[in-house]
Amino acid sequence: MGILDACEDAVQITDSEEAKDTTVITVNCPDKTGLGCDLCRIILLFGLSITKGDVSTDGKWCYIVLWVVGKPTTRWALLKKRLLEVCPSYFSMSGIKYYRPEMDKPEPHGVFLLKFWCSCDRKGLLHDVTRVLCELELTIKRVKVSTAPDGRVMDLFFVTDSRALLHTQQRQEETTRRLRDVLGDSILSCEIEMAGPEVTTCSQGSLFLPSAVAEDMFSLELSSEKPTASLFSNPLSIIMDNSISRSHTVVQVLCQDHKGLIYDIMGTLKDYNIQVSYGRFCAKANGNCEVELFILQADGNKIVDLNKKNTLCSRLRMELWHPLRVAVVNRGPDTELLVANPVALSGRGRPLVFHDITLALETLNTRIFSVEIGRHMVHNREWEVYRILIDEADSLRVPRKKIKEGVRNKLMGWE
Repeated sequence: MGILDACEDAVQITDSEEAKDTTVITVNCPDKTGLGCDLCRIILLFGLSITKGDVSTDGKWCYIVLWVVGKPTTRWALLKKRLLEVCPSYFSMSGIKYYRPEMDKPEPHGVFLLKFWCSCDRKGLLHDVTRVLCELELTIKRVKVSTAPDGRVMDLFFVTDSRALLHTQQRQEETTRRLRDVLGDSILSCEIEMAGPEVTTCSQGSLFLPSAVAEDMFSLELSSEKPTASLFSNPLSIIMDNSISRSHTVVQVLCQDHKGLIYDIMGTLKDYNIQVSYGRFCAKANGNCEVELFILQADGNKIVDLNKKNTLCSRLRMELWHPLRVAVVNRGPDTELLVANPVALSGRGRPLVFHDITLALETLNTRIFSVEIGRHMVHNREWEVYRILIDEADSLRVPRKKIKEGVRNKLMGWE
């Protein structure tokens, strides 16, 4: 087998022999800290659910098997391509050039401004646009949506292109065509241009949040106490044990399953530069998930320092209690929905959050009047904050509690 063929074999996607409608993804490649997080992020980005997984590595080479549930529209060939892109190169194990974590940092993509006018607003319009952009692999960095007094809608999307082709005429024409297909005759104009430095800086700036709102949304983040049992009815147990294994710290987790759960765990370990040597996780029929991980510090040793253990355990507990924050508040006489998405050290938050928000609001038959997305700092942790102003008529018709629960359930995959 040639080197190029071997690289292709690093990721294999096959139908499961155990369960109907389940697909098995096998990854066999050089290891790196955070590989599990990177793989789970792509799987989450493609809208797949992980039902079971096994991970094994000797620190240089890893073998990962994931059982996932897809959709009829899942683009499996493209998924394989994206998974291969985050796998360390086979050349890193050649003895000539060893893999280093800094080699894995993606090159920043340019920010583009997608601007279009629609003749009228309608329920689900923003979600239709968001869905198309996700299918085109355009990452939404910020959105500004406004409704004019005459009913026309102006949408400003600041996006980056994972294919790095949006500067080409062909890619821009493809994007414009897809938008016109979904918006029909209501679209009046559509423009795509490179965002200038001043616009890029603005799109990445922090949003000001009133102190009362920040306190309500992030009170659990700032509290060192365990949330009351009434807040979460399902069990949550995180145990870190150094007596089970001679060489590893063992982490055992029992919690309610939710969309992106394995990504949340792996992302936390990546941020703390923790290596997973062995792991197994499985979603149960009762809605819970069991996870067992054998982990090491970056120096190859167990986590024996009590403060480090407590800090990591506290962060994992918080990520599993509240991976995303949702609040519905007053904004003058209007209703505002706020969703906070934690940003990892890589500078990226959980994918498809805005997609799920707009889908939830469409399901609730609720129109969006305006949207702002920006970054906000809370005690040295960065959050991507979505501020969505609900249409005045719908804000009176749909109870705020129903909006909050509907959006949170969609984000957590609890439909």
